[in-house]
Amino acid sequence: MCLCGVDYFSTLGYQPSIAFEGAGTLAPLATLVLVLVTLFGALPIYRHVAEETPDGVGSIGMIERMFRGWGAKLVVLVLIGFAATDFVITKTLSAADAAAHLISNPLYATHAPAWMQGQMPVTMFLLVMLGAMFLKGYSEVVGLATVLVIAFLGLSFIVVVAGLIYLVGHPTLLPHWIGEITSGSYHLAHAPLSGSGPLVAIGIALLVFPKLALGLSGFETGVLQIHLVKGTAADPGDEHARIANTKRLLVAAALIMSFFLIGSSLVTGTDTLIPAEELRLEPVKGKAIDRALAYLAHGESPHPICPLFGKAFGTAYDVSTILILWFAGASAMAGLLNMVPRYLPRYGMAPEWAGAYRPLVIAFTVINLIVTLAFRADVSAQGGAYATGVLVLMTSACIASLIHIHHKLTTTHGHVASLWLKQAGFVLITLVFVYTTIANILERPDGIIIASIFIGCVMAISFSSRFWRSDELRLKEFRFADDADRMLWTDILVEGAFRVLVPHRPGSRSLADKEAEIRRKHRIPETVPIVFLEVHYGDVSEFQNSPVISARQEGKRFVIVAKDVVSVSHTIAQVAMEMTKGGAPLDIIFGWSKGGSLKLALDYVLFGQGDIPNRVVDLLDNAIPDPDRRPTVIVG
Repeated sequence: MCLCGVDYFSTLGYQPSIAFEGAGTLAPLATLVLVLVTLFGALPIYRHVAEETPDGVGSIGMIERMFRGWGAKLVVLVLIGFAATDFVITKTLSAADAAAHLISNPLYATHAPAWMQGQMPVTMFLLVMLGAMFLKGYSEVVGLATVLVIAFLGLSFIVVVAGLIYLVGHPTLLPHWIGEITSGSYHLAHAPLSGSGPLVAIGIALLVFPKLALGLSGFETGVLQIHLVKGTAADPGDEHARIANTKRLLVAAALIMSFFLIGSSLVTGTDTLIPAEELRLEPVKGKAIDRALAYLAHGESPHPICPLFGKAFGTAYDVSTILILWFAGASAMAGLLNMVPRYLPRYGMAPEWAGAYRPLVIAFTVINLIVTLAFRADVSAQGGAYATGVLVLMTSACIASLIHIHHKLTTTHGHVASLWLKQAGFVLITLVFVYTTIANILERPDGIIIASIFIGCVMAISFSSRFWRSDELRLKEFRFADDADRMLWTDILVEGAFRVLVPHRPGSRSLADKEAEIRRKHRIPETVPIVFLEVHYGDVSEFQNSPVISARQEGKRFVIVAKDVVSVSHTIAQVAMEMTKGGAPLDIIFGWSKGGSLKLALDYVLFGQGDIPNRVVDLLDNAIPDPDRRPTVIVG
């Protein structure tokens, strides 16, 4: 929970400022709406995702399992682009806010060298240090996350509870806030509704709560780490216990965060303990911007909230906030390290090193530094992109869960009242998240623009890698229809007497006619046995090839059938190499491939077809350097 919490709970470092910027003194009401969406929307959805993905694939994995082919791959790549937006901006935004807390601390400002007092160098230094921590090891990251979360939540609890006690103990403060929002003084530059009164205030809160969506972050990383959760003491790998423990993790995290969201919005967003001008960017940047709770902890409020607050306690709070914000990237990095190797290398859409731990850490650290430079380490500038990534992933989780429940309803017989009720609830939750996502995109279009850049980069890298890796042999395994097929296949290989392999397109003409023509044109005697190879496609969008082999004998003729293949060329080359192991190199006899060069090339990369003879030659040349041991390709 602490590893996920460094992402989820650390938003308290900047969430109160963002809440006031988006909702003004209606921040507590808008935050209450956010908490209701969290507890009765995001939490049920992600409990369902955890139940259906005990292997830790998350909502993206659920969607992948619902579709097939290139359509599924494209959807996954788009979602990976949004996930990358979420996780990368989590790291850069959190590090930037940690830098803002650090350079605002009076002790740091007094003793730090001048070159380390700018937000940009401090942010980049924190990102490099986080990458170095991951290079050291994953267990150290989890251990440090636990310490940081406990310290930060403990100090934040003191600040929030002390603020709430002061509000309750001074009965003029909350009535002042209620009077302001009742009279229509919301401290909002552009309120979506005009007028005053409780109903108008509630209406505005409902309309502006999407601006507070950063407070929803953390759920996707929670289900991505489910494979790290222990089952029981007797059996840590117990799947049902692991799912139940993950659900408890999500509930505990949501309840803890809900308390802090509501409490922090009351003590920071009511124009009472923190004056409204201290939370404004214009005309002068307020002292509480991006550090509202730290502002109270330093005793900078005009109210004597707690005798404990001051320079010493404020510095301790700054240290805990800086560390957890710096470490918020650990949860995002863990999500990236879990997600990217799971999909892109398997799709052939990333270099082989993308499946390795340390090279990925270095690559993501470099990306973070580039993003930080692009945004000038500005927290507010990154908020739209962060919220867009979070909300799109949560909306995709809603849609995946809704489709899954609907599929259950269509396949389940008997008592389904609970499923109908669950489906109705998921429809409502999905509509709320669709609205929230659209509202956020319309309000902050820069977010979808930045996410589109990430998606474009993911697409470009993926298809470039697929193109460059298309000539890899990429055999995962040979599978067999049954034991008899395995035995006949083994006999063909061991005997080593079969020196002619003829790929055959099923349904074009009879094998007898084709064999007669081949023997006549290529002057092959009747005493030389021929093996025909039929290839049937599976999901050609997959990268690794695992053909299902069956074999049969028709008189003197043998026929090998390969089904569920991803590429004809690769399957022919792989079968030929297996047959060559037991004797002299064989001959592979092809007919001509018809069609234009560009079409044949695209067919090869995308659908495993194209100019098959030439592709087989390339594959064999790469796989067998010795020409004396290489099968011969004959086209005629």
